Amino acid sequence: MKALRFDRIGSLDYLKILDVRNPEAGQGCVLVRVMAAALNPSDAKNVLGKMEETTVPRIPGRDFAGVVAVGTDAYPEGAEIFGTGGSLGFNRDGSHAELIEVPVEAIKPKPRSLTFEQAASVGIPYLTACRAVVEAASLQPGETILITGITGTVGDAAARIAKRICKANVIGAVRSHVDTVRLQLTDYVDDWVDVGSGTLAEQIRSKTGGRGVNAILDVVGGALFEPCLKSLAFRGCHVAIASQPERKVVFDLIDFYHNESVLRGVDSIKTSFSDVDRILTLLLPHFESGDFGPPKELIPVGFDGVLNAYRELSEGRATGKYVFVPD
Repeated sequence: MKALRFDRIGSLDYLKILDVRNPEAGQGCVLVRVMAAALNPSDAKNVLGKMEETTVPRIPGRDFAGVVAVGTDAYPEGAEIFGTGGSLGFNRDGSHAELIEVPVEAIKPKPRSLTFEQAASVGIPYLTACRAVVEAASLQPGETILITGITGTVGDAAARIAKRICKANVIGAVRSHVDTVRLQLTDYVDDWVDVGSGTLAEQIRSKTGGRGVNAILDVVGGALFEPCLKSLAFRGCHVAIASQPERKVVFDLIDFYHNESVLRGVDSIKTSFSDVDRILTLLLPHFESGDFGPPKELIPVGFDGVLNAYRELSEGRATGKYVFVPD
């Protein structure tokens, strides 16, 4: 079969298009003919050597949708499925290939409301958002969450999950073009703050009667970390999933413990296949209903354009969500 593969880490120059041996379906696994596979920023970081779990040689790719080629009783040949997560692309070959072998826990029936390209694009964003909002933050009905980076794939997924599953109030943080964003996400966002127009914590206190928010999903970190932390209500939970561009942050530790704040981290790579099974089961009805889906324009690329798409992702130049469609 044809696949992307890298034999060394540290440079995107090591990522090649190769003819490799077809995988075989082991016990408890299925073989899937990949119809579409999302490109995530972590895929490029993987090749660049920023993921400690990775072993080489490796086929990258975490999300996918396709047709079962060698199946089981639950997923017979010809079944349309989608899947994600676990160690795919890191210490187990991933989805940027014509075929992929995956455990049955990693897949679910493809929602009829989604195309193959759409189904392939929702995995990691929704997996990460669900672990952050539902599990790490334990967001409850009637509580309020602040979501930074809400126009991105994880932020959009988190807003939908917070509103539809947790029945919570959502405040979105953006840097500019608030009116445009408001039109795009009105159904999932109750209020807005513009982090470029004043002190974030002051805006949040003003919108919450001085209380602050019960939870924060921080997909930015860096210089925005401390302003987010100061926006927490008493015993609120700050969930961090990234820190850009700075790895290290500073904050007032005395204020932190006086507020009895909670700081938690979520790393999607640590999501096991059994976790994937549980989370996709929770999310599947919402994908079927059309409430959940990809927020961005999808840009299909084949083998002829996928290496350039990797470079755009690594350099932050992607204008939409790339989806790899094997030729």
